[in-house]
Parts: sequence; structure tokens; C-alpha cells
Amino acid sequence: MISKLLNAAREVHSFMRRKRWKFCIIGGVAVEQWGEPRATRAVDITLLTGYAHEERFLDEILGKFKGRVPNPREFALMNRVVLCRASNGVEIDTALAGFAYEERVIARATPFPYAPKASLLTCSAEDLIILKAFAGRERDWLDVRGVIQRQTPRLDWDYIERELPTLADLKDDPSILTRLADMRQEVERKVEQLGKRPRK
Repeated sequence: MISKLLNAAREVHSFMRRKRWKFCIIGGVAVEQWGEPRATRAVDITLLTGYAHEERFLDEILGKFKGRVPNPREFALMNRVVLCRASNGVEIDTALAGFAYEERVIARATPFPYAPKASLLTCSAEDLIILKAFAGRERDWLDVRGVIQRQTPRLDWDYIERELPTLADLKDDPSILTRLADMRQEVERKVEQLGKRPRK
């Protein structure tokens, strides 16, 4: 499944690069780079479209990839996400980005070599934490924990603490900030304790 997922990611990545669009890969594929890899069935992408030209992007995406819901164009315009499939059947979820923060996510993205000749533009570890904390499902919080465990002490917490409160306000859920702060403290304490253990 990982091979099929990677092939699907490469396909959509190559398509968007040829179009010279501004985008990056987020979600489970990015977790493989920054956190603890887990099984995932979809390639998640954020694509900068703004709020006036979405239809142009939709027409080109759906001209290349088959939609997987009835009336995928109308669904995308209403929900700001394009649900389609790669040629090998793997699901592709493309979020239509327009907020200033989403633009910064894409600007901060960097290429990562997942396999020989398979370099994919993925969001930063900090932005992955922010996006996952905002999504807020239990599996998202597991991913957040994995990223903190693997990337401590390299994470830019000033950036995270600057960006996340605005999203928490949008969701009207300040508990996001508390949960992340508690998780950071817990994980960093464990990492520090492991670092102090004598080597056998």
C-alpha cells in the first residue's frame, strides 16, 4: 500500500509542478517524513487557489483525475476540497487554500526524498503539528505526539505558538492550545529522561 500511495503522490505532485501551482503535501504522507509512519489511504494536498479563481484549478484537476463523489466540482466549490483518485485508484484530497496562514504553509514547504527519484514537496514539521492539532481527531493527536518525539529539540515552538492561536479562535476551541502544551511538556520530559539514562 505504501508503494501505491507513493506512486499516487508522485503522480499528483508531478501534475501540479508542471502547472507551476503553489502547493505542498500534508497529512499522512508528511507524517512519514516528520513523525511516526502509519498506514494511510489518501494523499492530502493543500493548493493555493485564493478565493476568486478556484474554478480554473478545479477544471484542470478534474480533467486529469477522476472525482470520487457525485458532482465533484460542485462539492469542491462548496467544501473547498477536491475529492478524486490517482490513476492507480488511491484517494487524493486537495484542499483549496486561501488564508494567509495556508500561504505561509506552502511557502515553508521543502522537498523530501521519499525514495530514489521520488522527491515530494511537504509541509514543515511545525506546520504539520499545527494542522493536525487544528484537525483534532484522536489519530491526529497521535501524529502530533510522534512528530514532537522525533523532532525535539529542532522544532520552532515560537512559530507554532504564534500561528496556532488564530486557528484555535476560528474553531472556538482554546483547549487545542492547552492539549498541545501539555503534550509538549510530557514528551520533552520523557525525551530528556531517556537522554540521561546511562548507556548499557
